[in-house]
Amino acid sequence: MREEDKKGILLESGTNEIEVMEFTIHNNLYGINVAKVKEILMSEPVKPMPHSHPAVEGIFKPRDVVLTVVDLPKYLLGTSDEKKPKDLFIITNFNKMNIAFRVHTVVGISRISWSDIQKPDKAVSRGEEGVATGIAQCGNDLVTILDFEKIVAEIAPETSIQMSEIDQLGERRRSNAHILVAEDSILLSRMIEEALHKSGYMNTRMFPNGLELWHFLESLRDQEDLSQDVSLVITDIEMPQMDGHHLTKLIKDDRQFKHLPVVIFSSLITDEMRRKGKELGADEQMSKPEIAHLVTVIDDLLERSR
Repeated sequence: MREEDKKGILLESGTNEIEVMEFTIHNNLYGINVAKVKEILMSEPVKPMPHSHPAVEGIFKPRDVVLTVVDLPKYLLGTSDEKKPKDLFIITNFNKMNIAFRVHTVVGISRISWSDIQKPDKAVSRGEEGVATGIAQCGNDLVTILDFEKIVAEIAPETSIQMSEIDQLGERRRSNAHILVAEDSILLSRMIEEALHKSGYMNTRMFPNGLELWHFLESLRDQEDLSQDVSLVITDIEMPQMDGHHLTKLIKDDRQFKHLPVVIFSSLITDEMRRKGKELGADEQMSKPEIAHLVTVIDDLLERSR
């Protein structure tokens, strides 16, 4: 599936739906958000790279672009399989990176609601170490949605949030602003909260999805002064139960909450996603892992909203 073919199935903004591409590894069903997929290619010979992560198969060069290939069966199972000619490469784009993932087959695409995706039990996902971001019911099948950002962050830690960026901002004053954050990744949620605290934003409240953040906002409806509990909202896009686009739409369509600054902080900030976020009223949008940029944007939005 090439980029131009994918445009025909991109969803309308704020519907709280997701297109899941289902693929198999040893006959087990896994899924990836179609928005992360650039294309699917037949597997090709790969040039090994010395001193790389065990799951990094190497590099290959389709159409004059060098791509890193991650052996997803090896990453998930820890053992090397015989590479088969019918294996496929799913070429992904997120966090401003293009990476190929080896899989065995691609089954198809299902459109489902984020409300039909459940967070896996901690006993299954192993807490912060787990790479299952959700379990989806696609027709009669249960599909494990993989956390591809977590996989890449483990393979190449330098691609994830770096606290050193906050140090480069210099001395910071403590802020009394109340910031709400919707982020389903346990690891990234902890890192974002740590970065905000380090930046002087000590009054943070973290939510594992957009639905729980929205329920919190609704609990504040009778308050005359919302600033005692919320000054600004940060949201990821991909989350079980309610995604960030739907959350943004609810906030900006609501008479009491529409003045709240909303920042979309996601690995999926492409031109198409930026257009969608703007249509929904997001005040700012930026790609992970630009944590220092996030902090400066928060500074600016809070200054403007005074």
